[in-house]
Amino acid sequence: MIRSIRPDAVLVQAVIAGALSFAHLHDLAAAAGQDGWKAWAYPVSVDLLLVAAWHRLRTLRTSGAHTCAAWTWFTVALTASLGANVATAGLLDLNDVPDWLRILVAGWPALAFLGGTLLVHTPPATAEPGPVAMPAEPPANPTPAFEPVADAVEPAEPVPALPAPVIEPEREPEPVNVPPALVDHARKVADAHRAQTGTPIDADTLRDRLGLPAPMADQLAAQLA
Repeated sequence: MIRSIRPDAVLVQAVIAGALSFAHLHDLAAAAGQDGWKAWAYPVSVDLLLVAAWHRLRTLRTSGAHTCAAWTWFTVALTASLGANVATAGLLDLNDVPDWLRILVAGWPALAFLGGTLLVHTPPATAEPGPVAMPAEPPANPTPAFEPVADAVEPAEPVPALPAPVIEPEREPEPVNVPPALVDHARKVADAHRAQTGTPIDADTLRDRLGLPAPMADQLAAQLA
């Protein structure tokens, strides 16, 4: 969708006023002996200084710094523009410009360069820090806002005594029924062990030789002893 372009009355007025001021500054510079491209450079220099001073003025206001220097250069540029407009309104003979006006026009470039440099390269002054508020000292004997109330301690209920553990007597291992043939074989192994070592065979050795469980080996060792 194409938006319709509506001319802004303020913008049109600004363009017309800028063009007229630009022409008046050019005519005055040409009458003061600045011919050719130099006469066209004077209006640009005046307008640029005016815009730079206004921009610097807004920046300093935002940061809260002093605006005296920006106001000074804004007034200088506005006076140069306004003076050229008034001088070319028939109050001054452009064919016979006075010497003092020629001096002002010739010295304007140096003045504009100085103003622009100061506006661009001068840092804004920082605001001085105010006094630091010290924290108030606490009172010597502070009074508590409320007194803590001790919680009522309920009496503990008596813990019932646990019954003594009942210790059961160890049960003797039940006798293992050993076959007679196994007894005879174990006796032969025990005799061979006594002949070799000179000592009777014990239950662990008998268990290892015959591969018997521990209760049966113990019972065989007791019978062979």
